[in-house]
Amino acid sequence: MTDTQVVLPITGMTCANCSTTIERNLKRMNGVKEASVNLATERAKVVFDPSVVSAGQIDDLIGDLGYGVAKARVELPIAGMTCANCVNTIERNLRKAPGIDQANVNLATEKASVVYNPAMIDVATMKDLVADLGYQVIETGGVDEEEAEDAERKVRQAETERQKRLLIIGLAFTIPLFVFSMARDLGLLGHWAHASWANWVMWALATPVQFYVGRDYYVNGYKALKNGAANMDVLIALGSSAAYFYSVAVILGAAVGVDLGAHVYFETSALIITLIRLGKYLEARAKGATSEAIKTLMGLRPKTAWVEREGVEVEVPVAQVRVGDIVLVRPGEKVPVDGLVLSGQSAVDEAMLTGEPIPVDKKAGDQVIGATLNKQGLLRVQATRVGKETALAQIIRLVEEAQGSKAPIQRLADRVSAVFVPVVIGIALATFLGWYFIGAIGFTQSLINAVAVLVIACPCALGLATPTAIMVGTGKGAQNGILFKTSESLERAEAVQTVVLDKTGTLTEGKPVLTDVVVNPGWTPISANGYDPASALLRLAASAERGSEHPLGQAVVAAAQARSLSLVSPEKFEAVTGAGVVAVVDGQEVRVGSTRLAEHAALAPSLAALVAEGKSAMVVAVNGEPAGVLAVADTIKPTSAQAVAGLHKLGKEVVMMTGDNRRTAEVIGRQAGIDRVLAEVLPQDKANQVRALQAEGKVVAMVGDGINDAPALAQADIGIALGTGTDVAMETADITLMSGDLQGVERALALSHGTMRTIRQNLFWAFIYNIIGIPFAALGFLNPILAAGAMAFSSVFVVTNSLRLRGYKLR
Repeated sequence: MTDTQVVLPITGMTCANCSTTIERNLKRMNGVKEASVNLATERAKVVFDPSVVSAGQIDDLIGDLGYGVAKARVELPIAGMTCANCVNTIERNLRKAPGIDQANVNLATEKASVVYNPAMIDVATMKDLVADLGYQVIETGGVDEEEAEDAERKVRQAETERQKRLLIIGLAFTIPLFVFSMARDLGLLGHWAHASWANWVMWALATPVQFYVGRDYYVNGYKALKNGAANMDVLIALGSSAAYFYSVAVILGAAVGVDLGAHVYFETSALIITLIRLGKYLEARAKGATSEAIKTLMGLRPKTAWVEREGVEVEVPVAQVRVGDIVLVRPGEKVPVDGLVLSGQSAVDEAMLTGEPIPVDKKAGDQVIGATLNKQGLLRVQATRVGKETALAQIIRLVEEAQGSKAPIQRLADRVSAVFVPVVIGIALATFLGWYFIGAIGFTQSLINAVAVLVIACPCALGLATPTAIMVGTGKGAQNGILFKTSESLERAEAVQTVVLDKTGTLTEGKPVLTDVVVNPGWTPISANGYDPASALLRLAASAERGSEHPLGQAVVAAAQARSLSLVSPEKFEAVTGAGVVAVVDGQEVRVGSTRLAEHAALAPSLAALVAEGKSAMVVAVNGEPAGVLAVADTIKPTSAQAVAGLHKLGKEVVMMTGDNRRTAEVIGRQAGIDRVLAEVLPQDKANQVRALQAEGKVVAMVGDGINDAPALAQADIGIALGTGTDVAMETADITLMSGDLQGVERALALSHGTMRTIRQNLFWAFIYNIIGIPFAALGFLNPILAAGAMAFSSVFVVTNSLRLRGYKLR
């Protein structure tokens, strides 16, 4: 085999030792003939024997050494695909091209997702390769993203209109041809209809259908065969041509005195093509509906923004907004880009991205997301992320990548599709020979049975069964704030048995809040300032804590401010390490902290009760007298218990993992309805705990929101990140929930179940239709017209069944 040369862009090299290390290890690799690494250009040139080692193995070696190979990704919109064999043909030829690492073609989205080495191949070469296979790559280059999408949309629309036009022409010729043929066969037209000229009229009506309406099947079938493949077009061309050319032979034979039979089958050939054209038109319209969710997301983007430029408000296209620009958002307008509120107050409707119906209050210092709706006040926002960096753009990218990926369940359909057409042609040939030589029913009827086999076979339904459901499912998820990274994530989520919830920030609010103010009945405030004893106690404690930086002290201050208590600055303040604070407030000595800091005998029962509830209890002493107890805790979110109950309804075991002590953890676990509590888990041990659950034979989903959750998210079979968390957690996760509501976990798993059920229904139909239909046709129970109708509507059924997911109810 001829040696192959590749040029690999290397990332991560910092010195000559790096390039030497890579070069030395490449040269040691079995099958590598030459290797040279250039630090200046950051590229490696490798000559290798592809029969011994692959480009992928070379990439893996470089990765194992701690470096990376830079790759690019491109989406190629492709027109002209009709079935799963088209997909296989394009995928196979793209993957064979040097420099292409991955190529996934999706029949539902009509796109090829290609990961490639830009140093070895460019997009233009890929387009030429696809064009040589007989398909059209929709040109979108040289325009901005929105114009590119519009160009693609127009091409798709034009193709649908072309299908409609051909269908109308086909119907215009086929209906009178079919009516005349049936009426003649039933004896409704008299002897004149059996005159020889009547067959010539039927020939004239059938010919435009065969070669104009059906031209695509001949052209695409020829291109498929030229490239060593056979697709649906080959079957249709063979089936309809057999009926058509046999009928032509009958007419010409009669003209020269050769009797080949009296009956012609022009109506059969015309109906085959017209019915399948009808099916393809309906399928094209239905496929357009499967991408409705992604179109809706794209439609959320505002077109313009009001920006402050040199002290003047100007309206500019959103594409011209830059990071750091000051953007004005009036009531009723959409926030144009992601940003930070500098001034103003409002409620912002984020339902279109998070699925949460209640508007979120925004004030100075809060983050806002582009494409959300400003409901009330004027907001002055500083742009922090624009263009492809905005949350909406990343959501669209995630959904498109998930829709473009292949689910493992699709592999069986792909393997069957690869051999489907040759096998069907073989069955059709066997049908003809069997009926002619063994059944002895004559040439004509044997041919008709073989034609029925050719036209009933449908690889299209096999190719559409999985991707259409994935498209609708991921789109439905995006509309509800659930983002699946890949279609494999969507499939794997259905198998989850155990859901592990990180406590802090996931199950709970993630910050301490004041929960209890217990006043010592024996304490009377010296000066209550009109407050009840509990408020007076809280005011003194919060005033004392104003100088503290401890989270518990800040929680006390926040609670007092929330109750509009008039706090004062302490006259003296001292923080006692590990104990609390001592301050002078309104001339009184106030101590707030642990039992080591203040007398607490009178408060012992209250302290014990609060600690038993898993709360952090602080003694408050005023002038040496025990005044009361304040309790602070990280409380569970309002919807957490409901979310856990929802997971139980789905039959999932729910586990809570936390670094808290066992007592506190058990209390939170009881409040939320947790099945199992893993307490005192160090951040670095979270992944080990997930691994231990997997060792029990469980399929584990990990839900978290922080940096220290990332290893556990990666270890789990399914990692689920809350959108309120860190970018690291979201990058590691298989599923991202745009809102912080834990109920999104239940919705994500339920949506996975619904989507997989739809895929199984689709695959069952696609397989059972062919398993039953082909033998029925081979045994002579179906005529070609019924077979063509069944074939035409089989793929329509699959697509419309997938569309039912749009109405899937998520609690």
